[in-house]
Amino acid sequence: MTLEITAPQTVEPIAGTAPSARAGTAKRVVLRVISGIGVLWGAITLSFIGVRLAPGDTVDVLLGEQPRTPEVEAAIRAEWGLDSPAVVQYARYLWNVSHGDFGRSYVLQRPVAEVLGSQAGPTLALTGAALLVALVFAVAVATLTARRRRARAVANAVELALVSTPAFWLGIVLLSVFSFQLKIFPVAANKGLSALVLPALALGLSLGAVISQVLRDGLERALDEPFAVTVRSWSVRESELRLRHGLRHAALPAVTLTGWLVGGLLGGAVIIEEVFGRPGLGRVTVEAVLAQDLPVVLAVAILSAFVYVVISTLVDLLYPLLDPRLRRDAGRGGAR
Repeated sequence: MTLEITAPQTVEPIAGTAPSARAGTAKRVVLRVISGIGVLWGAITLSFIGVRLAPGDTVDVLLGEQPRTPEVEAAIRAEWGLDSPAVVQYARYLWNVSHGDFGRSYVLQRPVAEVLGSQAGPTLALTGAALLVALVFAVAVATLTARRRRARAVANAVELALVSTPAFWLGIVLLSVFSFQLKIFPVAANKGLSALVLPALALGLSLGAVISQVLRDGLERALDEPFAVTVRSWSVRESELRLRHGLRHAALPAVTLTGWLVGGLLGGAVIIEEVFGRPGLGRVTVEAVLAQDLPVVLAVAILSAFVYVVISTLVDLLYPLLDPRLRRDAGRGGAR
């Protein structure tokens, strides 16, 4: 027998290794941030155009229902630079908004940033609690009913009822049962967690019903994958298979949908805050619309666009954490 010795071969680096994956992820983050900045720029530009295209004099548009006096008119013209060319006005408006200066509300006689800042806390608490309710509901219903025919039929009926029910009507029902009759939760307040329960349920249950349908479908597909058969061969409990392994494979479509729907929570908060008598951006927006307080309305619109950009960016960056295959794809893209 002849022993044949061959020269060692050079091992080619595999695309998608850690350095290239990090480079691909960094590129993805930069592109996503640039895209988000473009969306915000578009929202600010549309706000500027909306003021200029509104019927009537710009001063009257910004004043709303307040009487027009020479002193107030001069202050508005100086603040908005109305005596300057349109390009200069636009550059000035873009600079101010990018620095958090949304002008002054002449209806409330306060800076708009101060008005929004004083009311943002209750709204953020409400939307955060509603999102938590939606996610807990969706995960619980999806994991308990996936591939279980009778439980799935009941869940479908409940989800359809929740999706079809307007949030304000659900809020009224919750108030009637748990506040007026059972007297468990306060009717209208903003103190403590108990005052947040019913508004969060009214706002979050319909969102959770939509997410649970998508999550359950993805979980049922994941439980039929080969990895599920392998995990079952290890004598792993069915609940652990669903929660620890199945949900991660089923989460991508649900996370995408959640990112799209979270932006709607701010719109729903407008009505829910009115139903439950809570302070927040919703009440401020309604009052600004009724009083024709355009600077406040425009600031709320820009803030909504900012929240949507932040949420969608976070969701997009969450994908590689949920699915390692996306990290490998990012590495291949960065290695090219």
